[in-house]
Amino acid sequence: PGSSPCRSVIMGAKAVGVELNKKLLNLQAGEHLTPEFLKINPQHTIPTLVDNGFALWESRAILVYLAEKYGKTDSLYPKCPKKRALINQRLYFDMGTLYQSFANYYYPQLFAKAPADPEAFKKIEAAFDFLNTFLEGQTYVAGDSLTVADIAILATVSTFEVAKFDISKYANVNKWYENAKKVTPGWDENWAGCLE
Repeated sequence: PGSSPCRSVIMGAKAVGVELNKKLLNLQAGEHLTPEFLKINPQHTIPTLVDNGFALWESRAILVYLAEKYGKTDSLYPKCPKKRALINQRLYFDMGTLYQSFANYYYPQLFAKAPADPEAFKKIEAAFDFLNTFLEGQTYVAGDSLTVADIAILATVSTFEVAKFDISKYANVNKWYENAKKVTPGWDENWAGCLE
């Protein structure tokens, strides 16, 4: 529940009407390193989805898979190559820039009791500046309706909120965030995981 990638998959599944059979792994106890789990996912990362014997990991790939396989329409991941390219760009931005900036700044403090790194904090601010620019005049992060990109970025931004990062300094992000919380299926479960 504390993992924003896991929470994004929970919201994505809700958005397409898939009921997940969730299994909680105790990472501190090494449950992701058992032979049984490594057989499913040799990279031993979470989330991992198993759908009728098909195993997939990396939350953004799982979001796309769920939307393509189970979406009643293509609204979450449209078939139009240009719309899809923009969604993919935002998914990669989330993975490589926005979420990565969270990991680089907060994880050393959480897991290694390291002091806060001001240079890493500047990268968070730069990532939010980019997201704020992407959202100029936009209700959604990649087009004119909710997509898997919104779901992934919502999970990340909510994690920043619970870590007490001041989102309100970024007017476009703040406006998008308030709307995304209202229109994204599974928001309540996402927020409960954040608070946990």
